[in-house]
Amino acid sequence: MSVLIAIPARYASTRYPGKPLVPLTGADGVAKTLIQRSWEAAMAVRGVDRVVVATDDDRIADAARGFGADVVMTAESCANGTERCADVLRHLSDTPDIVVNLQGDAPLTPAWFVEDLVAALRADPDADVATPVLRCDGRALSGFRQDRLEGRVGGTTAVFDANHRAMYFSKEVVPYTGRDYDEAAPTPVFHHVGVYAYRPAALMKYTSLAVGPLEQLEGLEQLRFMENGLSVKCVEVQAKGRSFWELNNPEDVAKIEAMLRDEM
Repeated sequence: MSVLIAIPARYASTRYPGKPLVPLTGADGVAKTLIQRSWEAAMAVRGVDRVVVATDDDRIADAARGFGADVVMTAESCANGTERCADVLRHLSDTPDIVVNLQGDAPLTPAWFVEDLVAALRADPDADVATPVLRCDGRALSGFRQDRLEGRVGGTTAVFDANHRAMYFSKEVVPYTGRDYDEAAPTPVFHHVGVYAYRPAALMKYTSLAVGPLEQLEGLEQLRFMENGLSVKCVEVQAKGRSFWELNNPEDVAKIEAMLRDEM
C-alpha cells in the first residue's frame, strides 16, 4: 500500500502568525525553521513513498524548496490541515492508498508514531482514519492542567472505547481525574498526537461534510469525522523516553528547544 505524507502549513495562524517559519535551535546550535524540522521528522519515517509540504503561502513554499522539500500549492480556502491534505489529492496523478497528515507544528514526532499509525490502518479495514494517542504521565498531565489554569490552549486529550474507537477529543483535560500523580506515574489521560492517517475516500468525503457544532466549539478538525459517523481509530504509541510537544503558542518555543537538546 502506497503512503504519502503531507505536511500542511499556513502562515496566518490565529494564535501564532508565521509559525512555520519560526526558528528552533537544536542541541548543535543550528537554527532551523519549524517547517524544516517537521519535514525532517517526516523524512525519517520508513516505508513512505513521498513527502510533500502543503501550503498556500509563497513564503513557506520558498523556504521549503530552499531546504529541498517537495511542495504542493493548495487552495487558500482550506480551513484546516485535513482539508489541505484532501486538496493535495486533487493535484496528484496517482492516488496513494494512505495519506498521512503530519502537521507542521509537531517537529518532535518520532518516526515510529507514524509507522505504528500506518500499520494499524492497514490492519483494520473498518477504520476510516487512524490517529496516535500517548498516555500521559504525571508530569505531562500537570503541564496540561497548568496550561488550562493560565488560560492557554495546550495539547488535546482523547477518550476512546474498548476497541480503541475514538469517543471524543477535547482541548480540555478529559477524562476528569481529581488525583495528583507522581511525575513518572501513568495516568488515565491520553494526549492526542496531531497526526492522522486517512483512507483517501474518507479524506475526500470530509470536504463534503458541513462543520458540526462540536468541531466548531472545540476547534478540532477530527471531530467532523466523528460527528458524521466515520470511524476514527486511536492507536496507543510509546514515547520510548522521548518528549513530545506541539508548537501551539510562542511560549512553546523554549520548551521545544529544550526537548531538542535532550534528544542529543
